[in-house]
Amino acid sequence: MRPEELAHLRRARDLMDREYAKPLDVPAMARAALMSPSHFTRQFKLAYGETPYNHLMTRRIERAKALLRRGDLTVTEVCVAVGCTSLGSFSTRFTELVGETPSAYRARSHRELAPVPACYAKTATRPSRFREAAV
Repeated sequence: MRPEELAHLRRARDLMDREYAKPLDVPAMARAALMSPSHFTRQFKLAYGETPYNHLMTRRIERAKALLRRGDLTVTEVCVAVGCTSLGSFSTRFTELVGETPSAYRARSHRELAPVPACYAKTATRPSRFREAAV
């Protein structure tokens, strides 16, 4: 992959990371990368190991976890705040990536993360499609 293509892909990834709460679709992300939607999707997956949609949803779920740990918003409010339009799809994806429902995650105590700086908590709680097998 050429360096210019990587720079365009980074621009689109930065857009997703920055504007995750706004309505974003693959054509809009592809425009940011100056590519056609299908070429963008292929190149993004080649460069980052996941589709653009999966990256965007991981970013949204990551932010949702932070809002749920705060505890002052309902699950529906968190769903809307992170840019999801369907509570059912949000809950399904959240459960898939985190391993528990948003309500269960919110109800669980997160005191163990309270003294940890936010940058470390973000890394420790980042959603992942690849779970380690329970030993």
